[in-house]
Amino acid sequence: MTIHSQLKSPIGWPLLAGPDASGQWRWPGLERSVSDGLRALLSTRPRELMMHADYGAGLQDFLHEPNTLAVRARILERIQTAVARYEQRVQLDRVEVSEDERDAAAVRIEVHYRLRRTGEPQRLALALSLGG
Repeated sequence: MTIHSQLKSPIGWPLLAGPDASGQWRWPGLERSVSDGLRALLSTRPRELMMHADYGAGLQDFLHEPNTLAVRARILERIQTAVARYEQRVQLDRVEVSEDERDAAAVRIEVHYRLRRTGEPQRLALALSLGG
C-alpha cells in the first residue's frame, strides 16, 4: 500500500507513548493521537482486524483503480463513512479527494476536522497512488 502522510513522523505501533531523545516517556497529545488514529483507520481494510470486522476505510481497495472522478467520489464516501462511524473524537468538516498535480496516477486526500473536545480545526493530508 502506498499512502504517504505529510507528517514528519510515521505512525508508531502500538499507538502509545515512547521514550523521547532524552529517555523520557511522553504520551501523545490529543492532536497526535487523533491524527494517528485517523491514519490507522484509513489504512486498515475491513475484515483485517479480528473481532472488529467492519473497522477501516480500506483505501488499499483503490490501488489498481483508474484515477477518475467516479473513483475519487467512492474514496471520499468511504472516508466519510469510516470517520463518522469510528472516530468519535472528531467533527468532520470536509473531505477533499483530488487528482495529484505531480502524479496523474495519484490522488491527494485532505481530511478537515475539528477536535470535539477543543473545537480546534485540524487537517490530515495523504497521497494515495492508484496506478490503474
